[in-house]
Formats: sequence, C-alpha cells, structure tokens
Amino acid sequence: MLLTPRSQTPDTPSHGFRPGAPSRFRLQLRGRRRLKATALLASAVSVCLLAAGTPATPVGVGDRLFPYLGNPGYDVQSYDLSFTYPGSNSKPLQAVTTINARTTAALDHFNLDFAHGKVESVRVDGEPATFAGAGEDLVVTPDKVLPAGSWTRITVRHTSDPVPAKGQDGGWVQTSDGLAMANQADAGHLVFPCNDIPSDKALFTFRITAPNGYTAVANGLPVDREKTGKTTTWTYRTRHPMATELAQVSIGRSSVLHRTGPHGMPVRDVVRTADRKELEPWLAKTPGQIAWMESKVGRYPFETYGILMADASTGFELETQTLSLFEKELFAGNTYPAWYVESIMVHELSHQWFGDSVSPRTWSDLWLNEGHATWYEALYAEEKAGKPMEKRMKAAYAASDGWRAAGGPPAAPKGPEPGQKISIFRPNVYDGAALALYALRQEIGRPAFEQLERSWVSLHRDGTADTADYERLASRISGRDLSGFFKAWLYGEKTPPMPGHPDWKSDAPDAKGGKGRSGKAAQ
Repeated sequence: MLLTPRSQTPDTPSHGFRPGAPSRFRLQLRGRRRLKATALLASAVSVCLLAAGTPATPVGVGDRLFPYLGNPGYDVQSYDLSFTYPGSNSKPLQAVTTINARTTAALDHFNLDFAHGKVESVRVDGEPATFAGAGEDLVVTPDKVLPAGSWTRITVRHTSDPVPAKGQDGGWVQTSDGLAMANQADAGHLVFPCNDIPSDKALFTFRITAPNGYTAVANGLPVDREKTGKTTTWTYRTRHPMATELAQVSIGRSSVLHRTGPHGMPVRDVVRTADRKELEPWLAKTPGQIAWMESKVGRYPFETYGILMADASTGFELETQTLSLFEKELFAGNTYPAWYVESIMVHELSHQWFGDSVSPRTWSDLWLNEGHATWYEALYAEEKAGKPMEKRMKAAYAASDGWRAAGGPPAAPKGPEPGQKISIFRPNVYDGAALALYALRQEIGRPAFEQLERSWVSLHRDGTADTADYERLASRISGRDLSGFFKAWLYGEKTPPMPGHPDWKSDAPDAKGGKGRSGKAAQ
C-alpha cells in the first residue's frame, strides 16, 4: 500500500504519511481491540442464539498489532466467493462464501472474521449450524465436533454491504461506476467471512453476477462468463494462494485492455471505458516495468498482472494480487512528474514479489513488504530517471530518528491509533525500512545483497516469512552473523550509524522542540 501524494514534492522520502491525504484515509484503523468498541459493528451481523449457556466470544491468533484478528483451530485451503451486484452501490450484495479448511484441533465451535453483513445461514459439511455474532467475529457451532486433522466445508449465505458503517473504512470501495475492494490491512472480513490474517493463504474462486453492461474482474484468470437474461456471471480463479487482504473484485462499466508481458505472460488492465484513451499511455508501460523487476529479483511469481484504475478518491494505491488498485487521479492532469508516477507503479508491482508472493507472517513484519517496495521504487527512479538513491537515503536518514520516535522502529512498529484503521502505515515502514536495506547493502556489499533478494523471493514463493527468516538468510549468504546489525537497524530506538557514511546525521527535533541529534522527540 502507498498513500497517494497530495502536498509533498516527489523527492520527499516520506511515503506512508502524506499530510495532504484525505482525512478519511489519514491514519484510520478499525477499533477492534475492545469488545465495547465493536458493539456497533456486531449489530451488523445477523445473530442466532447458540446452544443454551454457550457464549459467543471473539478470539484471535494474538498478532501483536491486531490481537483479535484471525482464528485458531483450522487452516483455510480455498475460498469460493459468489457476489450478486444489484446495479446500485446503496444496496447490499447477496453473497455466498464457501470455505474449505483443514482442522488443526478438535472443534466443537469455531470463529470466522466477519462484520458488516447479515448472515442468513451457515452450513458445515452440508448440515445446518448455529451461529452468533461476537464483536467482529462470527461464531459457528456445528451439529457435531470436528475432529483434528479433518477436512470441513463451511458455507455462509450472507449479504455484503458496500456502504461503510459509521467509523468504518476498508472493504468495498465505491467508484463512480461501481465497486472495487481495498482490504488491507484487516478489512477482508468487511466483505466476506474469512480467516483474515496474511499467514493463512488460500486459493480463491470468484463468481460475480452483475446486470448486463457491467464488467466484473477479479484476481487470477477468467475461467467462465455466462449471460442469463439481464445478468452476466463472471468467474475467475487464482493459481497461487493468496492472503485475504489481497483479494480484489472490480465491478463497473469498464474495459479490460489486454497486452503481452515477458515470456508471453497475459497482462490485463481494467479502466473505466470513458478513460481508456487517456490512460492507455501509462498502462502500456507495465510490461517493461515487469521486465525490469525480473532483472532484479527473478521471474514474476503469478499467472497475470495488471492495473485496476479506479475512478474514486481512495487516497492510496494498493497491491492486490495480480491486479493492483490505483487511483485515477495519480495519472490524470499532469500533477506529478512522469518519472515519479512510473516509480509508484513499480512500487505496487514490486509488492507482487514482496508482500503478495512472500507474505508477512505477522503485521509486525510489514517492513518486509513496504521497505522492499520503497527500495525498488527508489532504485527504478535512480536507474530510469537519474534520481540518486544515495540522496534519497541521506534525506531519509536525517528524518529516521523522528520516524522511529513517532512510529517505532521498522520491525517493531507501534500499534494502531484507536479508531484509526491504517495507522501502522507510517514512514518508519516505508523509507525508514528502505534505509535499513540500504544500510544492509552497504554492510554486506552489492553482490551479496542482490543474491539475498533473489534468494528471498525464490525460497519463500507462495508462502509466508518473517523478519527472523530474512536475518537468517542474510547471514547465511553473507557468511557473517548479522544478528547485531539487524537488532540495531530494525529494533533500535535510534538509527545506527550508516556504514560508509559516518557523516550522515539525524535532524530529528530534540526534546525541547528544536533541531537536534537525539532523535527522541516525536514527529
């Protein structure tokens, strides 16, 4: 994810916090930490009583930043999502979510993450199950205990509401001609019942029914399109597992533009038909950008790629798997230099390797996504537009102590602000994390660093990994114990000296509000 620039110059290394970004997006985070904070959303889930005396309780897997996100006891293997769009953004979509999962413990009940929809029925292995809402969870009690190590199929009939509830953001995004999705970091369950954590990746099938005249597109490749009377059903399927936060469905009066990428890979872009001619010159750049990324880190990891150009004010760009979401505004009106817009395109493209194919095990590992995307964004600007990486990193170093004070060190970011959905996306995990990668390249040398990057995405392709995994791989490839280096750069309160640049200094405000070198004051 990258916030759309608003009031800063392109050379300002502060991705992840744009002072001019729309207030609805500026550091929002759904308040899920306390049950009382989610009482309003709980009312959005249809409640049916559980067996007498059995309370419905929200649970989580204990993520440091989102402790009530995700659910123990099962591992999702696939999702089959069906949505019926009524032709209006003010009415809920009828939906059916089918989950195929393998239990990891004996379950007499289990939780799904789900909010902002009415549950009509739940069936487990074909049999009716009781269910109840608890916070932002849907608690399901099957008619019999599910033994550990067994396969189970969960079918939930529900609605999916595209109108945000008060104080809620994420999930469906309303565009001028339909809908799109933006589920990062923890909003997939505002659209469909799921295990909404990046570590539980699964295959997806999407079936979208919409009135004739609309076009539906989703992650993966199309496998069917069937017209029945006044509606058309579009089916897409992924070939690689995907985290729920990366799911994408576009419904609109759109055109799908096809072109060929490296190795004959299909590239398809989705734009509002009225914008097709205006945006085509930008979209035509994607195959070359894919080839550039492949020259850095190896073969593109998925079956297709493309850009979904939303005619909506989102305030961000988002790396939804195989179909990155962009705000049309970024490309319209010659507001930003062409080199800068292209580097932002590369930022989201690079996430297909870093964040999508290799997903973070926990949200504290977010720096592995955003730091790398920022790194390749900056490297592309250096190689293609003559914008020196060293200049950007020196500016980031000057600001880094302030970023750490405000948001925590890159691999131990501070938790989200109450009621502010995405406040974990701060500068410390963008340019602050890219600065740590720059220091690592300085420390181990360019050849070892480039080998590390290629090995990382190859070794963990289609999987999840964390900061400790990256440290171990870097140590192995460099032939050195880098634990001290990573502890200082990723977890330290202050930014360590930059290898090769002992003259670089922090310009963080001092405790009295003036310029200083301590880096202790908040941003």
